[in-house]
Amino acid sequence: MFDFRKIQLSDKEAVNEKLAVSDFRGCEYSFANNMAWQRLNDTLICFYKDLYICCSFEDGQPYITFPAGVKSDDSGKEKYIQLFSELKKYMEQQGRPLIVSSVNTENLEWIKEYYGDKITWEYNRDGSDYIYNSSDLINLSGKKYHGKRNHIKRFMENAWKFEPITSDNLDDCILFSTQFYNNNENDYSAIIEQYAIDLFFMNMDYLNLKGGVLKADNRIVGITIGEQLNSDTFVVHIEKALADVQGAYPMICNQFAKANAAELKYINREEDLGLEGLRKSKLSYKPAFMVDKYTVYFK
Repeated sequence: MFDFRKIQLSDKEAVNEKLAVSDFRGCEYSFANNMAWQRLNDTLICFYKDLYICCSFEDGQPYITFPAGVKSDDSGKEKYIQLFSELKKYMEQQGRPLIVSSVNTENLEWIKEYYGDKITWEYNRDGSDYIYNSSDLINLSGKKYHGKRNHIKRFMENAWKFEPITSDNLDDCILFSTQFYNNNENDYSAIIEQYAIDLFFMNMDYLNLKGGVLKADNRIVGITIGEQLNSDTFVVHIEKALADVQGAYPMICNQFAKANAAELKYINREEDLGLEGLRKSKLSYKPAFMVDKYTVYFK
């Protein structure tokens, strides 16, 4: 019934077709992300009727990402209800409960109304995405961005340049990434992230990714990678800069937004994973709102 398997690059067209129908704004609804991060939680995928399903694992427990492929209208809800019924049976056969993650606020409401006391749920603050007005990150106007403008002003005292990632500078970007992780990161999740970045580098054109390189005094001080996520949102997957270069982070954020998100309403800068420093940084850019995510446990 459910033919779960590893995701492959050749799945891009079929997966993107399903993602486009639902038009979700969460970063997990990116084919590139699904490909790049599959090793972190041993993610598997399958297609069931109209729906695209991801299944990840934590300590042996499978978690189903809220599926994509239908709209959240009455007809779509009926398809979700049928799917959850079948998934519940499938999981019970494996001796596991059905757990559905990445449920947004809109879908949580009808799930609560339909299932009542047959489910419980919890808010996943660490996995909720930060959404910004594109115009805010492009213009950095007003008092709330005074500090960012000052940092950028200091950065611009250097001879600087922002350019797209191309075949001409790709090798230098790979070297920067390698050195960045060698100097800053050494845990398992960082190894997986480095794998993700390498996959992005090697498949940028095929995955329709956009990349940016920030230089100061003719050396790379930051790289970034993202893509259009849905009909109105650009998502930033990767943003790495040298912490000892003042203004490098706000500068690369601002320049990347100008280059790629001017025609879109929102920018998704993904989650903070519960990391205090990352949370402080993402809040400092003044999000317009969060994509709140919930985990639903079926009894």
